[in-house]
Amino acid sequence: MKTVADLCDTAIPSPSRLQIVTPNLLKSYGSKPSFHGPIKTLRCLESNPSVRSLLSSPGLGRVLIVDGSGSLRCALLGDQLASLAVTNNWSGIIIHGCIRDSAIIKKMPIGVKAVGTMPVKSKKDYPGEVGVNVAFGGVEFREGWWVYADEDGVIVSETELDMEE
Repeated sequence: MKTVADLCDTAIPSPSRLQIVTPNLLKSYGSKPSFHGPIKTLRCLESNPSVRSLLSSPGLGRVLIVDGSGSLRCALLGDQLASLAVTNNWSGIIIHGCIRDSAIIKKMPIGVKAVGTMPVKSKKDYPGEVGVNVAFGGVEFREGWWVYADEDGVIVSETELDMEE
């Protein structure tokens, strides 16, 4: 299985194939530091009903990208929602915002990356926007594009990349 660095090496002759998320923007929290899949997008600010709704549906190996505007005021994901993601076969979750229950999440078999942790739960009053293009960390995320994440970083490609050695 190729690493994100391997994928970058392969694509460097054609760098337009990849977008690279700003280094050190996201920290890893799940027990799967390496994950990838087709992108499902959500934009929500400090309110997470759509996070629950999406993670309650079949993940089909996708990665949920949540643009929480980088807010540090509350968590958009906790152990209960991460457990739903595991049960429903999501490959991973990337949040431009915070999570909570990180000690429990780090034992779960799922990839989770976020800006940081915050013990305060989110509001439940705004559903957010599902399926919209979102951008953070110098990268645009679109539904159907592919995201690849590991200990070295996060990259986005418009198409699926060959992960075989």
